[in-house]
Parts: sequence; C-alpha cells; structure tokens
Amino acid sequence: MSSRKTTLSYAAAAAGAAIVSAAATYGAMTFVAPSRAQTTPAPTQRIDVMTQPLADIPGREVRITLLDLMPGHASPPHRHPNHHVFGYIVDGTYEWKIGDGPVKTFKAGEAFYEPPGVLHAVSRNASTDARAKIVVFMVADAKQPSTVVEGEKK
Repeated sequence: MSSRKTTLSYAAAAAGAAIVSAAATYGAMTFVAPSRAQTTPAPTQRIDVMTQPLADIPGREVRITLLDLMPGHASPPHRHPNHHVFGYIVDGTYEWKIGDGPVKTFKAGEAFYEPPGVLHAVSRNASTDARAKIVVFMVADAKQPSTVVEGEKK
C-alpha cells in the first residue's frame, strides 16, 4: 500500500511540474514573441515585475524589471546608486558602456553586470528596426531610486 502511495505522490509531483512547465513555456513564448502586426512601434516600456525586500540583508531588496525598447531608443547617461545590476538580453541587440570601458553590443541570450554607482554612459537599442527586450535584475539599496540621470539630484 505504501508503494502505491509513493507512486501516486510521484505522479502528482510530476503532473504539477508539467503544469508549471507548460505555463512557464507559454508565458515565455508570449513574453518573447514580438508583434509583427504593428505598423509603428509602440513606445519603450518599463515593466516593474517584482520588488522583494531581502530580510536577511537589511536595507537591500531585489528589483526585477522588463525593458522593452523601441528601435533606436537610447537612455541618457545615468547611474544605479548603490545597486548591483545584472541584465539579460531576451530579444534584439543592446549597446552598453559603463565607466571608461568600451562600447559593447550584446545579443539575445547574453548578459551583463554593472557594479554599484558606475556611470552607465551608453544604453541603447542597437537596431533601427527591431525592438530589444531586456530583463534587469538589481540587488538594490532599498532607499535609493533604481536610476539617477547624470547631473540630476537623487
């Protein structure tokens, strides 16, 4: 009898995993799939996905954001004060430069890291005709804004 219960619990776990996997796959496909029906690109979008305080690291939180950049979009030079910033390019190409480093171009599937407070001198969708989608993950100072444009006060 316990063998049957074990088999049923494994089957239930497998079914649950299959449902979660199917939902995640569907979500990823709709998240990544660009809309080809648009004649003019929709404006750049910033979608705040999640903010989660880190109870074991007082004053820190994780911020996850999706950037959906229209073709050619560029941000002014800025900093992410006291934040560790990680970016993952989901779709398109992204030009990036921090500090005195070289301009780099990242493609879908590549990632980057920005140390706290460094000048993010170039942040641009490298394409003139295709959108870029980037997931940004920050380990942030809970008291600081995500981005401060260079020359602006916090």
